[in-house]
Amino acid sequence: MMSPSVDKINWDLTPLYVDSSDQSLQADLAAARGAAEQFRASYYGHINSTEINPKRFSKALHEYEVLQLKILRPYLYAQLLFYANSSEPEHPRLLAQVREAWQKIHEETLFFELEILALDDNDYTPLVMDAAVSPYSHYLTTVRAHAPYTLGESVEQALKRKDLSGKDAVVQLFDELTTGLTFRFHFPGEEEEREATGEELLSLIYHQDRDVRESAFATFLDKHAEQSLVLTSCFNNILLDHGKEAELRNYPDLMTPTHLSSETAPEMVEKMLAVTEAHYPLAQEYFELKRQLLGYKKLKNTDLYAPVAKETRKYSFTEALELVVNAFRTFDPGMAEIVERLVETGRLDAAPRVGKSGGAFCMGLYPGADPYVLLNFTGTLRDVSTLAHELGHAVHYVLSGEQNFFHYHAPLPLAETASVFGEMLLTRTLLDQEPDRQTRIALLCAKIEDIIATTFRQTVLTRFEQAAHARRGEGLLAADDLCELWLAENARLLGDHVEMIPAYRWGWSYISHFIHARFYCYSYVFGELLVLSLYQKYRSEGSSFVPAYRELLRAGGSVRPDTLVKPMGIDLASADFWAQGYGLVRELIEELRLLIVEERRGV
Repeated sequence: MMSPSVDKINWDLTPLYVDSSDQSLQADLAAARGAAEQFRASYYGHINSTEINPKRFSKALHEYEVLQLKILRPYLYAQLLFYANSSEPEHPRLLAQVREAWQKIHEETLFFELEILALDDNDYTPLVMDAAVSPYSHYLTTVRAHAPYTLGESVEQALKRKDLSGKDAVVQLFDELTTGLTFRFHFPGEEEEREATGEELLSLIYHQDRDVRESAFATFLDKHAEQSLVLTSCFNNILLDHGKEAELRNYPDLMTPTHLSSETAPEMVEKMLAVTEAHYPLAQEYFELKRQLLGYKKLKNTDLYAPVAKETRKYSFTEALELVVNAFRTFDPGMAEIVERLVETGRLDAAPRVGKSGGAFCMGLYPGADPYVLLNFTGTLRDVSTLAHELGHAVHYVLSGEQNFFHYHAPLPLAETASVFGEMLLTRTLLDQEPDRQTRIALLCAKIEDIIATTFRQTVLTRFEQAAHARRGEGLLAADDLCELWLAENARLLGDHVEMIPAYRWGWSYISHFIHARFYCYSYVFGELLVLSLYQKYRSEGSSFVPAYRELLRAGGSVRPDTLVKPMGIDLASADFWAQGYGLVRELIEELRLLIVEERRGV
């Protein structure tokens, strides 16, 4: 499959609206508001009452589902516009408008889930067992799990209304500030310094030259340090907001809402994190191998992703896409066909540019609509891996599109399954096809570093976030407080093996997960370790594994994670299960160690 140059791989948003001035967008907002008012008039006070019956309850659920779709289309369109180019003044204005409309509709319909929560078990049980209601049963179960922590309708409405000028406004401020930052930097091979995006600078942490890596990352972090007043304020307000809401709702723990929405047991998550921390020495073994490969007396954290090959290969977007599609096709031709369709229909935006959101993501819309993928592709091997990651997400969304709206999104721990599995397929394909030992060493290093970043580093991020929330509960945090917490958690992983550059104290300041979603990062640990187990099963079972894997993706959010994986022989409550994943990591490290020995001996 051929594709145009990376600069021409842009989103086609016209399936949603022609442009930001499309009058149908405003008409859809008005229609959604009208539908919300009608929904309230029809059902307010009638769900938690003796008159409710399966037929009427099913009709209400269907109408509620349709209503969500009405507002989602303009809301997601405005988000996509903003992430593609936040520098266009109309885009943040439109996003603010649809957020306010979303908020108003949520206030109108908030009663519905509250009345579902208030249903007596004796009334609820026969309802959910009825054939007309049962397709929504898992959604209803997750809603009712929040019952002990839900407040009255007027209080819930007030909280949501205040979010517009509270945490939602802080999130938008953080996004506008960080996506709008530009950096003066003298790129290697160029005559003069120039303006650069953050993604361009971050891509240089994979550069061959040690000084370039450190200088680029320090420049990126120093610019964030210049914005420390605003960024520290954003963090303080997000932390405070979450703490106060936890008090109001009487959550037993600050992570309770994440556990409820993710359908994860607190004990299981803590066990997973503790097992990961117990394996920090495994990462440190790798750091020592990396130091030897690079020939340094001491590693710096800017060396962790340094290329070990003498020449750093650059990939065109066409090459990268073909590699990913072929890796997917080897596993399941249907997955490759999905990816090819997404590229052909303008669902990818690939090149970095000023005003575009940093990083990469896949945005699922709703059942029946293909997802959109954002990348900042600069041609590195890790960019190729990121492409496999995000397209794995995209395949997941397409397959889970067979579910109803409420079961479309996989719960947080399973949200990273298809993405990380896609990376594993790509890496193993590259390793098996590559005859050159130096290149295989480089590929193994890249994969091990990805796993370290997705398990060990995400555990560091989770522990930092826990510590920051706990400290914010004691009082306002200064920038130095956040820096100290950040360095302390990183030091536990890096130990004496890796020296942190001075600017790295600001490493917390640009990580958007801390701002956008509380305790999101542990889902990466879950996803990676689960995938390592699933991949081991694929290695032993071969093609017979594929149908079970597709069914896992098709399930979306219709089944609890522990229930969904149990038929595959996986027990999420077992510490041994989480440790199994690190067994595969040790295999990869030993494979790397053997290649290094062979290279030195000239075998």
